[in-house]
Amino acid sequence: MSADTQVVAAPADIVKSFRSFVAAHGGSAKAVLQPVARGAVRITLVAEDGVLGDRVVRDLATAHAVVEALPDVTVSEWDREVTSVATPQQGHWKKMAGWVAHQTRFPRARNER
Repeated sequence: MSADTQVVAAPADIVKSFRSFVAAHGGSAKAVLQPVARGAVRITLVAEDGVLGDRVVRDLATAHAVVEALPDVTVSEWDREVTSVATPQQGHWKKMAGWVAHQTRFPRARNER
């Protein structure tokens, strides 16, 4: 069996967490698939209400399998439609900033003022 014809199963824990995320945030979402490193793809969901959720899987085939397992999720890009809806939750910038979040000389995020 070649790499092109291999069937990849979606990880059940990721599908379950995305299902509950989509159900809690409007019932549908757009998925942006972003290769972040060799052997890692970030799946970022932008829910109907704009809230962001993400998980990392091992490859692009697995990412596509996860999206196909979710009937109310479609693959998208970071285009105007998706970015205009995306609204990070309170504290999201601090979670993503790491050590920079504890510095006092950097300005606060726009949605935290």
